[in-house]
Amino acid sequence: MTTSASLPSEGAIPADGTVTDRLVEANGQYAEAFTDPGMDARPVLRVAVVACMDARLDLHKALGLQLGDCHTIRNAGGVVTDDVIRSLTISQRALGTRSVVLIHHTTCGLESLTEEFRHELELEVGQRPSWAVEGFRDVDQDVRQSIEKVRTSPFLLHTDDVRGFVFDVKTGRLREITPA
Repeated sequence: MTTSASLPSEGAIPADGTVTDRLVEANGQYAEAFTDPGMDARPVLRVAVVACMDARLDLHKALGLQLGDCHTIRNAGGVVTDDVIRSLTISQRALGTRSVVLIHHTTCGLESLTEEFRHELELEVGQRPSWAVEGFRDVDQDVRQSIEKVRTSPFLLHTDDVRGFVFDVKTGRLREITPA
């Protein structure tokens, strides 16, 4: 499988511009054909999906989702951080979601990062990051931990339908993880 990111081509980035310029130009073309879908911010399927930001995960295609079906919350590793709890709380309490799907994946970059990364950043820039790296060695265990964080959050109203998965980047298949 190839993507525009893996195939450098003439015109991919304007000769006098940046990748952002390319994206803005693409948006102009998109906007010309755009019609308001007439939706509000409430997801039709009342589900929030928390997943890794990895560019190999096309969540909408992988899950058979359409525009407006879900809230998508992505970060490095798909780990449940305070900011993910914040987003899920808003998703549930203000916008009506009831289910949470957590998706990590195989060969994640966070499997090789440790808190040493923060130390290296501090040495480089002179300031320690306020956030944790949240690296892990066992993706299944990290999914279990994420499920537990969601299920025990006092801010979330709906914690009975929280399920976790590992997406295989080679096959495209989800493997469900049984909670602890």
